[in-house]
Amino acid sequence: MILITGATGTIGREVVRLLAAGGTRTRAMTRDPAKAASSPGVEVVRGDFDDPSSLADAAKGAEVVFMLSAPGPWVERHDEAIVAAARSAGARKVVKLSAIGTGDHPGVGDWHLPGERAVRSSGLAWSVLRPSSFASNALAWAGAIRSGAPIPNPMGDGAQGVVDPRDVAEVAARALTSPALDGHVHTLTGPEPLSVPDMAARLGEALGRTVETVALSPEEYRDSLVGAGLDPVFVETAVGGARLVASGGNAVLTDDVERVLGRPPRTFATWVHDHRAAFA
Repeated sequence: MILITGATGTIGREVVRLLAAGGTRTRAMTRDPAKAASSPGVEVVRGDFDDPSSLADAAKGAEVVFMLSAPGPWVERHDEAIVAAARSAGARKVVKLSAIGTGDHPGVGDWHLPGERAVRSSGLAWSVLRPSSFASNALAWAGAIRSGAPIPNPMGDGAQGVVDPRDVAEVAARALTSPALDGHVHTLTGPEPLSVPDMAARLGEALGRTVETVALSPEEYRDSLVGAGLDPVFVETAVGGARLVASGGNAVLTDDVERVLGRPPRTFATWVHDHRAAFA
């Protein structure tokens, strides 16, 4: 039986669906079970990373645990708590969803680094998945695109190996059900480096009209995030991340998705085609 934490998020929900479709006993953990869609073969349980007793109950009987927590400074605390719960429950393996470049760029988040260390030193079988920027992040532009406004771009012409979340979920399902990925870090990217203007062009092609971008300086980007009411820690991490991308620091491509799945990763254009209704 496999426990999926963060089971109602972009990746977690798809991992649950894939495992259940494959006939794997799956337990979906969420702070609010009412928000989880019920599916045959899926047990939905309440679990809170800051409530050790709920974590212990959620992990009871699990052989494998998928570690997924929303990004933020609390990730270290959450990761260490779920690793402890997995060990206490007698699980044999943990799979952690991390982020590309973890540990490579001091001062730009690194919320996942302590959790990766906890996984490696847990005494359990493990694997770590480090996805690049999700294609689904483009959904944040949907309102602007529908209204004809330009997409804000704090990253200049910096490119990233934008990855389809469905590919990340498929790799996660393989890691959870097969020993072939154990003991390794897997960096998951799409097939091509894309800048924000490149992504805008793909969106425009799918929608049949031009999608413009507007450059934001780091100061303008910071002001926009502060104005949106974001926590100062998130603001500085986001601004630092945008600077990193603009300088070419995340222009990374790997063949890890193809190596695991036996097919090329989906393109951003494919993701846009499948989600174009959100922008129309």
